[in-house]
Amino acid sequence: MGNLGDQRSNDANGGRSVTSDLSDETPQSDVEDYSATLDIEAQMLCSLLWTPTGRVASVMKDLTPEDFYQPVHAALFEVIAGLIAAGEPHSGAYVLMTLQRDGRTSGHIGKQMVTTLTQLMTIGVPSGALEHYAAAVLTQAYRRGFRTAAKSLAEAAESLPEDQLYEHMCSIGRERRAASQRLQAIRERRAP
Repeated sequence: MGNLGDQRSNDANGGRSVTSDLSDETPQSDVEDYSATLDIEAQMLCSLLWTPTGRVASVMKDLTPEDFYQPVHAALFEVIAGLIAAGEPHSGAYVLMTLQRDGRTSGHIGKQMVTTLTQLMTIGVPSGALEHYAAAVLTQAYRRGFRTAAKSLAEAAESLPEDQLYEHMCSIGRERRAASQRLQAIRERRAP
C-alpha cells in the first residue's frame, strides 16, 4: 500500500488522532510486507462492504473511525457509515462514486483511498463474518490504547511537573476504564 502518510494518535478507545509520519514509527520493510488479506481492519471493511444494510446496525453502533489504526481505513469507514446512516447503498462502487462526488479521489490521499477500496473489494471476506471482524477491530483498538497509555506515562515522567503527574496517571486510568467498559458492554450484548 506504500507510505500511509499521516497516522492518528491516542483517544479514549485506543484509536489514533494526532498526526505523525508513519515512517517514524514503522520500518519500511513492514510497509512493503503489508497485505490487506492479513489486516483485520481491511477484512472487517471488506465484510462490511458486502453485508446487506439490514445486518450492519450493531456494527455501526459499536465502531467509530477512532477504532481504526490505519487512517485510510478510518476514512473509508467514516464514508461507509455516512452512507448507511443516510439510507444509501454502501457497496464498493457506491462508496467510490461518493468519493468522486465529494472530490476525494485526487491527490495522494484520494489515490490511496481508491487503491485501498479496490483492495478491500477483492479480499473475499464473507459478509456473515462481519460481527467477528468488528469485535477483532475493537480488541485491537483496546490493546493499542494500553500501549499508548504506557508511552504517555513514560513521557509524562520525563516532562510533566510533579504536581501534575498523579492527575495525568488518573486521567489515563479513567480513559482505559471507560474503554474496558465499552468493550465489555459490546461483548455482553453480542453473547448468545
